[in-house]
Amino acid sequence: MRRIVIIAEHSDGRLKRYSAELASKAVSLAEGAGASVAAVVVGDISDEITRSLGSCGVAKVICLDSKSLDARSGCAIAKALCELITRESAFAVIATDTPFAADAMSRAAMRLGVSLATDCVAISLNEEKIFVTRPIYGGKALADIEIAGIPRMALLRANVFPIGVRKDVSPEVERIELKIPETGARVKELREAEPGMLDVAEADRIVAGGRGVGNSENFKLLRELASAIGAAVGASRAAVDAGFISHDHQVGQTGKVVNPSLYIACGISGAIQHLAGMRTSKVIVAINKDPEAQIFAKCDYGIVGDLFEVLPALTAAVRKIVKD
Repeated sequence: MRRIVIIAEHSDGRLKRYSAELASKAVSLAEGAGASVAAVVVGDISDEITRSLGSCGVAKVICLDSKSLDARSGCAIAKALCELITRESAFAVIATDTPFAADAMSRAAMRLGVSLATDCVAISLNEEKIFVTRPIYGGKALADIEIAGIPRMALLRANVFPIGVRKDVSPEVERIELKIPETGARVKELREAEPGMLDVAEADRIVAGGRGVGNSENFKLLRELASAIGAAVGASRAAVDAGFISHDHQVGQTGKVVNPSLYIACGISGAIQHLAGMRTSKVIVAINKDPEAQIFAKCDYGIVGDLFEVLPALTAAVRKIVKD
């Protein structure tokens, strides 16, 4: 049977949320083509990861097993991925548009001599043709593109597709020792950007700050509120470019796309590039002292006021509710 191959990512023994989305979307595409889905997972996997992929409808899990840090190298993954594509008769290979997957997929596409569609917000299959939709002109327009070549390769945005639940699939699990090339990029060390802080791409609640926060020290106000409500800390590109916080917190077109149930925007003007990354949030709360800020046109609740007064008051109120 023909396959759609996906790259599934995980952390701390759990499948990434965006990989569950990816798996669900791939399964829906495969059903329309009379195919099945094989998930490639790098590093040792837990039973929970296998069950999570199975609940999305994945038929096979291929574990590229290696305890070497070089297992995170795009050079190593690309070579193994190309071999699996041929062996599994894959007519499509898709992954979430993360730095890790983008590195491996671009190298694999080069080896195979095919094109790679990136930053896709929609994907569909019509007989043998696969079409994707991706934003252009800074998100002001959308382009529909047919992917050429075999296999069709695409990187999909995170937090765009729904997660389907299918409880009747027990995936076949195959473990393959990942062979690390002697030449190419080497991974010397992996560092957690901010220990203990939730990843905005995985978080159900986010407190984000913009240029209006003023400096890196003031981000402690956002961290205090985030801690009180169990949220991750996000940021606009302006805050990241100003050096207030690291890039891994950035939400927006050039950062991470998020889809939380609650998004609190503090001192963020509401530029289109930022909105592109958080516009699908279920509830958006904006705090800004400028009543004309663009963010107020997109939020569900708006507070016109000084964030340095509003945030401590919100944090105190949340803590009182929790305590009571």
